[in-house]
Amino acid sequence: MIWQPLFLSLQVIGVASLAILTLGLGLGIFLARTRFPGQLLVSTVLNLPLVLPPSVVGYGLLLILGRGSPIQEVLGIQLLFTWQAAAIASTVVALPLMVESTRVAIATVNPELEDAARTLGASELEVLWLISLPLAYRGVLAGFGLSIARGLGEFGATLMVAGSIPGRTQTLPLAIYDAVQMQNYQRANQMVLMMTVIAFTLLWGVRLLENAQENQ
Repeated sequence: MIWQPLFLSLQVIGVASLAILTLGLGLGIFLARTRFPGQLLVSTVLNLPLVLPPSVVGYGLLLILGRGSPIQEVLGIQLLFTWQAAAIASTVVALPLMVESTRVAIATVNPELEDAARTLGASELEVLWLISLPLAYRGVLAGFGLSIARGLGEFGATLMVAGSIPGRTQTLPLAIYDAVQMQNYQRANQMVLMMTVIAFTLLWGVRLLENAQENQ
């Protein structure tokens, strides 16, 4: 069945997208609006999953989630080889795209408009909600779309922390690899086509948002 890996992938990216949106939006706004010692270091660390090999990211997650970690030893939470671990892996590798897109989008908002709102008595939260985000929303949504596409296609880190257990942790990219290994090329072709259509649709939407922003 090619539908089971698809539904599992959608479940994983559904949970991951909530984390990406919450963390990515918060961190992006924070980095765009504040200046503090070590900010460059923090930004670099947040972007590391974009350039590190997925196996390195996966190994790092193994150390964080596995035996001997506070999550397992203190809290007693077993996440390895579950679909939740796959959601965490997708979140970690895709989060930098959301953070950077949000940071850039917020930083490019005309500060004169924000200052005008402040002079009229708006609080910083009101300035953000009523001025900054409405003006930056296309960049934020573009980053969110790219993050979803990246998280949906995650393979290496997911394999390290969740394995490839059919019906439990085998997402669409893992199922494609498994089908090729078993030389079941018909099944592999169907899933590759499905994955390509989803990725194309997401990227098409991102390009539409970028073009709309450029034409403003």
